[in-house]
Amino acid sequence: MTIELVEVSPVDSDQLPNGAAAAAFLAAGIGAAAFGFIVVLAHASETVAATLTLIADVGPLSGKVAVAIFVWLSVWAVLHKIMAGGQTDARVTNTVSIILIVIGFLLTFPPVFGLFG
Repeated sequence: MTIELVEVSPVDSDQLPNGAAAAAFLAAGIGAAAFGFIVVLAHASETVAATLTLIADVGPLSGKVAVAIFVWLSVWAVLHKIMAGGQTDARVTNTVSIILIVIGFLLTFPPVFGLFG
């Protein structure tokens, strides 16, 4: 079973491949959205917040950032493996990435994540 976020096609001889860049953009969007969801989860559950406390002086923020970075790098590695050397529709990739970044930003905004606590 495969899940395709965007269609990756072979590169024509007159095109430069943009698959690696598209993978980086999508991974950034997914990482930002993951951070937003982790913020909401930590605010909604004291157990999750306690679990995410990797450094006591920093509190749950240390775990939130660590998990988000792990998600971002893991997704980037997988997407790069799948998409590198191919050609994607940059408008679709950029639009999806921007939407994910906006979702991540909104979920880290106190009036929004405060709705879940």
